[in-house]
Amino acid sequence: MRCSQFLKVGQGGIVSRTMDRLMAVLSRWYTAGLNRCLNNRWKVVGASLFIFVASLFLFKPIKKELMPPQDQSMLFVRIQTPVGSSLAFTDDTLKKAETFTLSRGEVERYYAAVGGFEGGEINSAFMFITLKDPPRRPIEAGRKKPFSQQELMDIFRDELNRIPGVQKALLQDLSVAGGGAEPGFPVDLSLRGRDWDELARVSEIVKTKMKETGLMVDVDSNYELGMPEVQIFPNRLAAAERGVSVSAIGETVNATLGGQRVGKFSRGGRRYDVRVRFSELDRNNPSDINKISVRNNRGQVVPLPEVVTVQEKKTLLSITRENRSRAIRLFANVATGKSQADALNAVRKIEKEVLPEGVKMVFSGASETFQEAFLGLGIALVLGVVIAYMVLGSQFNSFIHPILVLVALPFSITGAVLALWIGGQSLNMFSMIGIVLLMGIVKKNSIMLVDFTNERRTKQRMDVRSALMEACPIRLRPILMTTVSTVAAAIPPALALGPGAETRVPMALVIIGGVSVSALLTLFVVPCAYSLTARGVKS
Repeated sequence: MRCSQFLKVGQGGIVSRTMDRLMAVLSRWYTAGLNRCLNNRWKVVGASLFIFVASLFLFKPIKKELMPPQDQSMLFVRIQTPVGSSLAFTDDTLKKAETFTLSRGEVERYYAAVGGFEGGEINSAFMFITLKDPPRRPIEAGRKKPFSQQELMDIFRDELNRIPGVQKALLQDLSVAGGGAEPGFPVDLSLRGRDWDELARVSEIVKTKMKETGLMVDVDSNYELGMPEVQIFPNRLAAAERGVSVSAIGETVNATLGGQRVGKFSRGGRRYDVRVRFSELDRNNPSDINKISVRNNRGQVVPLPEVVTVQEKKTLLSITRENRSRAIRLFANVATGKSQADALNAVRKIEKEVLPEGVKMVFSGASETFQEAFLGLGIALVLGVVIAYMVLGSQFNSFIHPILVLVALPFSITGAVLALWIGGQSLNMFSMIGIVLLMGIVKKNSIMLVDFTNERRTKQRMDVRSALMEACPIRLRPILMTTVSTVAAAIPPALALGPGAETRVPMALVIIGGVSVSALLTLFVVPCAYSLTARGVKS
């Protein structure tokens, strides 16, 4: 539609004349450069191979993660007070956190609740915080732009953990919480085994090691000891000497502390149990057990402490299992500026150093999805290259020509990784999809060069060099047209404009870098490779 306004069939306007002059200049430069490259074929192929291998080392400094953090203007905060805290104490502590939250000008609104997701967690509270859109957030003195969501997470984490009464405050980035069950953290694993005490001991060691790496924050687990519990164990030998049965001990403890139903009464159309037990003042402390007496088989009263052993210790609120094994789940956020892949590799190293026999580590949630996604995309990449070779082999009826066409693929990876490194982006699911897309985009340049050169050799009986020198400059224009149009289409998402730009930028940069570098090197490397292999090719 745009061309219909500027271009006239059979007439040369200013746009077409300008483009013709530009293409004529580019064609002369390309012809001269191609001639020099064909005179130094081995040097060109060797240099291109060196560039590709050198670019692979850029993969190491590039962050690797499943999903790039996005500024969704939303935070999830979980606050825990010490075990044994009352609901009122947790509520007062949460009010202090609310006061800090309201003091931040970036906060639009929030929702807070005490008692955990399912209730009953009297030492837990959580907040859903909605932030203002980035353009509406205030800019602090000394800064040129407002805080991002990830920067605010660090600020909230530091300030909330300083509030008196807060045992720990965990923040969750909901934009990277996909791939697992609640609460959904980038680092998510479980320790499994038979011995619960051994699992608890090892989990504490693993948590400490994870914190020491500096790659993870908000390191925590679902292993939490509950309220202190008083356990009463019958002393069977002492009870037998005094004629006290174990059943009598159990019934007495149940009646005095738990209560015994002795009747019913009705009120308001409902019937209620009447239970008799010690008053509240006589059953609040473990020492109150000393007030209990039990009758023996002769009707005598025996003090309960003479026939039982009393122990007080903390016990678990619940025992979790996964795949029929007892399990403790550990999770953490990746520290700002760090790589999820580095964090998971550090956890694997800790696994080899710490885990004893009988305890195994299993990744889950986002960690498991990260590994599966990269493995799946890697397999798709390899299969795509294999299928492309098979299709090109049938098209060219040759084993060598498809390889010449696929020479462009390594250069697309070079351009992609170079663009990610320069742009400061990570290798994630979206950039990997971009690399897979490149495998289909960049082959067209090589196909045009190889196919048109074959045509010149077969139809006009030209020698290899003459065919290359004539065919390649003619195909320069369509190659540049497709390259420029592809890059131009990728520029808007690469500018990081609008919500969700963090997921579009990596893919756009990969396409821009991969197509540009591949097109530039393909124009020179493919003709040189074609010239080197032409003697063994039947045209």
